[in-house]
Amino acid sequence: MIEVEIVGVRIELPSNQPLVLLKEMHGERHVPIWIGTPEASAIALAQQGVVPPRPMTHDLLVDVVESLGHSVVSVNIVAVEDNIFYGQLQFENGTTVSSRASDALAVALRAKCRIWCADSVMDEAGVRITEHDEGEDAEPGPTVDEERELRRFREFLDDVEPEDFDG
Repeated sequence: MIEVEIVGVRIELPSNQPLVLLKEMHGERHVPIWIGTPEASAIALAQQGVVPPRPMTHDLLVDVVESLGHSVVSVNIVAVEDNIFYGQLQFENGTTVSSRASDALAVALRAKCRIWCADSVMDEAGVRITEHDEGEDAEPGPTVDEERELRRFREFLDDVEPEDFDG
C-alpha cells in the first residue's frame, strides 16, 4: 500500500463532473477519482475546515463510531474495476468495512486518519504529474517523457465525459 493525500476536489469542464485528486506522499503520481457532487462537497468542506451547524452524514458516521468506543485508523483505496474505485474503512481493532472510495475519503478527513492506496490501483490509475517550485532549490524541469505524460493526462481530462465510465 502507498500512502496518499487528498490534493483537492476539482470540477472538470465541460462535463461539470467533480473529481477528487489523490497524490502519493513520497512520489509524483496522482490518482483522479470521479465522484458525485454531494461527496465532492463533503470532501471540500472538510478540507476547508468548515464545520456545519448540524452534523452531515460523514460527520455523523465518525461521531457514532467514536461514541461506540472505536476509531477509524485508516482509509484504504483497495481496487479499481471498470473505473469504479473501491474503498475500506479500517478500525483500530482490525475490522474493515467496505465503502465507496469517495465516502471513505470524506470520512478520512473527519477522522484525521491516514489514507492508503493499493499498489495495483496506483499502477492502473496513477498518473505522473510533476510540479516544480521556482527559486534556488528548483529542480530541473520535467523530462520529455514527463511532459508527454502530463500532456496526455491533460488531454484525457479535457476529453473525458461521465458517460465514459458507465458500465
